[in-house]
Amino acid sequence: MRGGEGPSRAPVLQFTNCRLLRGGRLLREDLWVREGRILDPEKLFFDERRLADRQQDCGGCILAPGFIDVQINGGFGVDFSLATEDVGSGVALVARKILSHGVTAFCPTLVTSPPEVYHKVLPQIPVKRGGPHGAGVLGVHLEGPFISRQKRGAHPEAYVRSFEANAFHDVLATYGSLDNVCILTLAPELDRSHEVIQELTARGIRVSLGHSVADLRTAESAMQSGATFITHLFNAMLPFHHRDPGIVGLLTSDQVPPGRHIFYGMIADGIHTNPAALRIAHRAHPQGTKTLCGSIAPMDTCMRHFLQTTGCSVESALESASLHPAQLLGLEKHKGTLDFGADADFVVLDDGLHVQATYISGERVWQAEVAGQ
Repeated sequence: MRGGEGPSRAPVLQFTNCRLLRGGRLLREDLWVREGRILDPEKLFFDERRLADRQQDCGGCILAPGFIDVQINGGFGVDFSLATEDVGSGVALVARKILSHGVTAFCPTLVTSPPEVYHKVLPQIPVKRGGPHGAGVLGVHLEGPFISRQKRGAHPEAYVRSFEANAFHDVLATYGSLDNVCILTLAPELDRSHEVIQELTARGIRVSLGHSVADLRTAESAMQSGATFITHLFNAMLPFHHRDPGIVGLLTSDQVPPGRHIFYGMIADGIHTNPAALRIAHRAHPQGTKTLCGSIAPMDTCMRHFLQTTGCSVESALESASLHPAQLLGLEKHKGTLDFGADADFVVLDDGLHVQATYISGERVWQAEVAGQ
């Protein structure tokens, strides 16, 4: 073996009698796991001459990659932007509760706040691996305060702001350290936004467009500067118009740089976004789809509604909550997939896509109660 190391003697788990979501298809294959990662069973057998140490019968259920929520402002009585004294406890509570909805990783989201809140809260939300304690934290999503006053929605107007002359210095002064940040939503029509987008993307932070009155040309320019995501499509932005479709027009724009992929989030809860709008977005740009919580409805509920409303395949609905957000964050080799070598974060679902169990690193961290027990 490479480096003189022999094969690992850690136990091998084999999940049988299941359908795996792999390569965009549901396949009747077993899932093999060791030390928190997904194994190639052929290499295990032919290279190591090993079989499973333990088997788990999945009862014909679907095994899909764990869901990833990139925009969640709190829940279960917690608002991340308000819990300034002990936001860590609030994040931990939400992390634990969302396991029952199949979420194995998430991005705690802060809405528009004064600088002192960001300076106090951001250091309390470090990136953290998931486990029995709760879903993993992939980084913070900063939604504001550099947004449009006209499209601020529920964001407090007193703290909405634009960029000062030294734009990126202004960003750092507002937030403090960006070490724990992975996504930042801004309005691209603000002066000097493009230099901010370039600075953020150079640091590996994904830039999203939202809470904006930008026209299509401005949105296209922001994408060319490095933005890759649209925050809650259709909500808090100019409505689609045939002469200027605004940010929504990015779904079919021919000005997006080659190789650049546009992702978008939608609040698929049956309240915030009309079913016809969900269908339009999915049919115009199906590969960018991502369902998100962002409301009173949890991720698995939004996914089932998205499936029913759009008529998409089960595979597409599942990927909208797993693979696509992982791709947005550049984590698709480790998260959002059941490919060999990926993290063994997955969810067990029945045919109605109701969560039966949630696994992180191959360890069961939540299981539905069996009727009658």
